[in-house]
Amino acid sequence: MNFRVDNYVRRFSRPAALFIFLFFINGCGMFKIVRVPIPVPVFGLGGKEKTETAADRKVQSGGEATGKATWYGPKFHGKSTASGERFDMYKLTAAHRTLPFGTKVRVTNLKNNKSVIVRVNDRGPWGNKNLIIDLSRAAARKIDSERDGVVPVKIKVL
Repeated sequence: MNFRVDNYVRRFSRPAALFIFLFFINGCGMFKIVRVPIPVPVFGLGGKEKTETAADRKVQSGGEATGKATWYGPKFHGKSTASGERFDMYKLTAAHRTLPFGTKVRVTNLKNNKSVIVRVNDRGPWGNKNLIIDLSRAAARKIDSERDGVVPVKIKVL
């Protein structure tokens, strides 16, 4: 039996090289990528429905509401808000779940009766239904709630 490696390589390397060449020329055309549009949920971001509390409905109708307020600042300073403007923790602004952007709201700390007028420019607070408004750091300082973090407040749309 006269088996030579040269004949074996010559015999199988050319068809293999041709197959590889044609495969890459084809651009992996054996498989088609089909782009399927992903439906966007109509009820809100992330597939979660927006929840509206009784306090939110009361404030929207021009009345007053009481609840708890918290503040946010350094982590979000300079980042974009829901209204599109940059968040500045040194301005008198607030986040509310449902009030239109630009709405002026008087927030009164029920512990010491200090109040501040803020402009709604963001959405929130999220996660805790007892929180009715998120204040900027400057607004929290005005009503002495920065140290406490969460304080009972009364809000009124102006």
